Amino acid sequence: MASLKKLIPVAIGAFALMGTTAGYAQEVETVTEVVNEIPAKIDSGDTAWMLVSTAFVLLMTIPGLALFYGGMVRKKNVLATMMQSFAICCLISVIWFVAGYSFAFSGKNPYYGDFSLLFLKGISIDDLNGTFPTYLWVTFQMAFAIITPALITGAFAERMKFSAMLWFMGLWSLLVYAPICHWVWGGGFLGQDGVLDFAGGTVIHVNAGVAGLITALVLGKRQGYRTVNMAPHNLTLSMIGASLLWIGWFGFNAGSAGAANKVAAVAMLNTQIATAAGALCWMIAEWAVSKKPSVLGIISGAVAGLVAITPAAGFVEPSGAIIIGIIAGPVCYFASVFVKRALGYDDSLDAFGVHGVGGIIGALLTGYFASDIFFSDPEAYAKVSVLNQGFGLIVAIIYTAVVTTIILYVVKAVIGLRPTKQQEIEGLDISLHGETVQ
Repeated sequence: MASLKKLIPVAIGAFALMGTTAGYAQEVETVTEVVNEIPAKIDSGDTAWMLVSTAFVLLMTIPGLALFYGGMVRKKNVLATMMQSFAICCLISVIWFVAGYSFAFSGKNPYYGDFSLLFLKGISIDDLNGTFPTYLWVTFQMAFAIITPALITGAFAERMKFSAMLWFMGLWSLLVYAPICHWVWGGGFLGQDGVLDFAGGTVIHVNAGVAGLITALVLGKRQGYRTVNMAPHNLTLSMIGASLLWIGWFGFNAGSAGAANKVAAVAMLNTQIATAAGALCWMIAEWAVSKKPSVLGIISGAVAGLVAITPAAGFVEPSGAIIIGIIAGPVCYFASVFVKRALGYDDSLDAFGVHGVGGIIGALLTGYFASDIFFSDPEAYAKVSVLNQGFGLIVAIIYTAVVTTIILYVVKAVIGLRPTKQQEIEGLDISLHGETVQ
């Protein structure tokens, strides 16, 4: 009986505890439901970083690329060359707002976007892309859409009509850039298949490089090619431009993390060391071959390193990044100097030799050096391979080459592509724009 009396308080306590636990569980469930109903909140740190990154990517085109390309042409074409970068910035900004963003990032079709976001219809100031405003995401991607066609101009520098260039770039941005962007980043089939492109190796550099090569072939060579001195008129401008590209590329690569986080930090470090390695190795290769290290060589090598690390920046460890730069520098040097000479095409400022070849190298090596520490999903990492990266490259290259060719011949048939022979000899600055550099 005494034992029973002792058990009564214990039983009462047990029932009380069970009731408390049940109440606690119910309370936790209620709190969980409330938390799940709370909308995503803007993060001021991520937003600040993406604002800065967006400005940095725009800096790459104006003034970075404008100065880089402007210094490498002859003096009589410097204004026309820089004008192309500036005009493309303006043109693509409007096109991206009207239709480009919608074609790249709307819809669930694996092959093309739709018209649901034309003029950014349906996007409001309160909408978020993760932890920062959707409007900021639109602008960040706009800066990518701007620099891609601007890179192509290096392949046909000094020999395309300004009017033809505007029509070509406008159509190309909608019919080539936007679809490939959708395939990789907008929910399309390449991204679904596990093709990796952290910041634009395939979408931007291979895409622009191949389009540049096709454009150079369709246009033909510059007047006096191989018989007239076509040395850069002002490498000081090109050095400043390359330096601005290097700085802007931190927004390009580290900004593609989409947040101020550890992946952004790794991407920034990878960008720095791959670029330095690419510059040094191009310089060493050129020094060994031509016996002199040139300013043009080292800045071209830096851009080659920047290009090659772009698809890999947030997927590889620093040990892989430096190897990517080491490989990209000399390979792009030989492509820009010896392959171009052997095949006889006139890629004026080596858009294909640096961006096309560098992008291919980077995309393939991303498949080799990608580390599992950057993948939370083991199934996603299992798809990573050089063969898968190669598949993405082949699809993008074929599509870009075919559609670029069609656009060029349409523009050629309607308004023509090249200035007259006399205008080219006189220089595009004065003949097309009525201005000269004193």
